[in-house]
Amino acid sequence: MNGPEIHVEFDPELLLFVPQARPAGTLKTATDGMSTLGHVVESLGVPLTEVGALLVDGREVPVSHVPQAGEGVTVRKVAHPQQVPGAPLRFLLDVHLGTLARRLRLLGVDTAYEATDIGDPALASRSAAERRVMLSRDRGLLRRRELWAGAFVYSTRPEEQLAYVLDRFRPELRPWTRCTQCNGLLREATKEEVADQLKGGTHRTYDVFAQCTECGRAYWRGAHHEQLEAIVERAVAMRAQLG
Repeated sequence: MNGPEIHVEFDPELLLFVPQARPAGTLKTATDGMSTLGHVVESLGVPLTEVGALLVDGREVPVSHVPQAGEGVTVRKVAHPQQVPGAPLRFLLDVHLGTLARRLRLLGVDTAYEATDIGDPALASRSAAERRVMLSRDRGLLRRRELWAGAFVYSTRPEEQLAYVLDRFRPELRPWTRCTQCNGLLREATKEEVADQLKGGTHRTYDVFAQCTECGRAYWRGAHHEQLEAIVERAVAMRAQLG
């Protein structure tokens, strides 16, 4: 681009994507006089999934706006909570977010997860076909036009990742209702129904079980239950505080 020059100011959270704008949070860039503002912002490194309001000289404009010479552009981050079209709210996570996927499922949030790398085109197509919000740290994936909706996961720490998703999307939580392995719904089960999955000590010690209606996996309050309970309690408390 070597046409009209515009001045762009970014929300501080978006500077992760635009290192050339640091530390002031602003930069000047040339446009070609034909590309949309959405295209210009993406060319600077910011996926549109992370962009909230776009302001030109103080007035809000759509991503289809074509910048003119001398315009001052403000790029805001997505407002929280983010409103996603369609219902219910469902997610799709890529291969790098396995722990986050399990924690969302633990909280009863409908969360699809690909344990192998099926490629960006397939992930984007599944997001569109199933109307799922794509969660990823892959900026290229989040730029794909086929996505139903998407969000960049800023942290590499599962605790912070979960907190961010809860804050940004405010999903309804129904803990202990989904299989952390396959995302299927759980039902109450008798010991006899899951006996083939129980070792001797477990068979003698526990009497309350649940079973996945999809993959058949059995669940009970085993050695790791207190750790899982703590994750659930923190998440539920945070969700209640967010409103």
